[in-house]
Amino acid sequence: MKILAGVPDALLSLRNAGFLNIVVTNQPDVATGKIKRETVEAMHRRLKQDLALDDIKVCYHGDADGCDCRKPKPGMLLQAALEFGIDLERSFMVGDRWRDVAAGQAAGCANFFIDYRYGEKRPEPPYIAVKSLGDASRRILGEFVGKTRTKR
Repeated sequence: MKILAGVPDALLSLRNAGFLNIVVTNQPDVATGKIKRETVEAMHRRLKQDLALDDIKVCYHGDADGCDCRKPKPGMLLQAALEFGIDLERSFMVGDRWRDVAAGQAAGCANFFIDYRYGEKRPEPPYIAVKSLGDASRRILGEFVGKTRTKR
């Protein structure tokens, strides 16, 4: 596992500005047996240890399970909002897949799409395209804080 360059600084900048950093992740390879749940949990422990993360919400289901937590459904975002007292309409979802943006849209967040040019479906607008988490962080801190949206 390798943490991308700029991610630690971006998350720390957001935390220092008063934001909560919560990861919401689909992990269907656990349901299909491609990876063990313990392995994913060990990776998440390391991420929480090494990065300015407040929590990691995980969906271990596949599409066929029809759960409410698997993105593009907003279940994990709604759960985090309840647990942490987050106003989702004043929050930001940053992701690199169409499912991330769709979940954020369904939850009422402003959305940033990190465009790594994967050969897959692209998200539906509205979203702001960025090149990295650092780019999204700079945009959030520079353009949104203190304007129409505020911290959290």
